[in-house]
Amino acid sequence: MTNKLSKDKLNYFKEKLQQMKEELEDKRNINSNSDELADYDNHPADMGTEQFEQQRDAGLNLMRENQLKEIEDALQKIEDGTYGISEKSGEPIPEERLEVLPTARLLVSEEEENNE
Repeated sequence: MTNKLSKDKLNYFKEKLQQMKEELEDKRNINSNSDELADYDNHPADMGTEQFEQQRDAGLNLMRENQLKEIEDALQKIEDGTYGISEKSGEPIPEERLEVLPTARLLVSEEEENNE
């Protein structure tokens, strides 16, 4: 099934996705530059805090990597002409949903079915 979005709308969503991608990449670069650990004369509580922060940052980085993958997949769908089409039913995803979640792969009702 082909996409029902106009060329202008596709360009709009492409720009929006590219902006989201740039913001995530900037955050990833900022965090990777601040990951250095000072191991000298740290109090055990400081080291525990440092370890917690590293684990939290690792979790956030994993989330960012997943989001980047979703964005790249959506950008590829724009190129393929399948953006805005449900992967499950082949039905068009409403523009309102894409506005809120530009990486949406399913209709809201299909998403709710998967979560039950």
